[in-house]
Amino acid sequence: MPLNIVSDGSLQPHNAMAVPARAMQLAEVSDLTSLHEAIGYAKDHNYPLLTLGAGSNILLTDDYPGLVILNRLRGIEVIEQSSSSVTVQVASGENWHDFVVYALSQRWYGLENLALIPGLVGAAPIQNIGAYGVEVEDTLLSVDYLDIDSGQKITLHREQCQFGYRDSIFKHQLAGKTVITSVTFKLAKTANPNISYPALAAAVSSDANPSAEQVFAAVCAVRNKKIPLPAEIPNAGSFFKNPIVNATKFLALQTRHPGLVSFAVGENYKLAAGWLIEQAGWKGKAIDGVSVHQAQALVITNPQGASGAAILRFARAIQSDIKARYNVFLEIEPQLI
Repeated sequence: MPLNIVSDGSLQPHNAMAVPARAMQLAEVSDLTSLHEAIGYAKDHNYPLLTLGAGSNILLTDDYPGLVILNRLRGIEVIEQSSSSVTVQVASGENWHDFVVYALSQRWYGLENLALIPGLVGAAPIQNIGAYGVEVEDTLLSVDYLDIDSGQKITLHREQCQFGYRDSIFKHQLAGKTVITSVTFKLAKTANPNISYPALAAAVSSDANPSAEQVFAAVCAVRNKKIPLPAEIPNAGSFFKNPIVNATKFLALQTRHPGLVSFAVGENYKLAAGWLIEQAGWKGKAIDGVSVHQAQALVITNPQGASGAAILRFARAIQSDIKARYNVFLEIEPQLI
């Protein structure tokens, strides 16, 4: 398909926060040929380059002064399989939740806990998306990407991706240098449901040995209660990471705040950022059209189409308040553009 580049394109339909930003140049790519062409166009004109999928984990703080590529790469291919597992390569432009649903329909297991996470498959390794005791690195084998400078296709295996909590090499050394084209997963053919997360365990408490389908349904039910769909109320999901503190700091906080919600992570403790925000009185609060969601204090919503700058000011105010109250810094989860 010939590359079609639009000048002064609106990005509001292409980011989950519905920020009314614009791109100097905007192009959709649905195959590797048009992707190479778009990258070449940006290099020839010395334009900055940004690749967007569903825009579910970004905050556009201003108009983009370059070329924005909308990723529309599609395809799911079985690479190999055995009696116990299947290796499947998924194009980066596939919808993540749709892929989870498809995998479950094929009786490929391991992704059920990651249902309803917004965004495309290509964003999953960047953020090392995770929910309810599971992270994408648990089933990911490799990531294929195009190096923007050289145009070469490169494969990174899981151990090379430097995965961490909502983190990967793609947010650091490779930030802005790659366009992910596909992700390869190894999924089990026998279900081994993970209900280690308390809220999920409570949702399936009537069954001590739930099926993968039951876990999937429970995850969807829990998420739908807490997190609005971006198409209904613009949001980027969890806006802050759950902070991790050492044991000394945790014990001091717990002494002052006995109801503190936390989870042990090795020798450290992960604090529930939503609890901190709610206790500080931010739940349901709105400023300049930006608000904290009534049902989940980790979610910032943008129902009135406020600017990215207004959303960032709102988030900074929350950060400052939490720091002052608890001496804990909340890291913003979406990528700031």
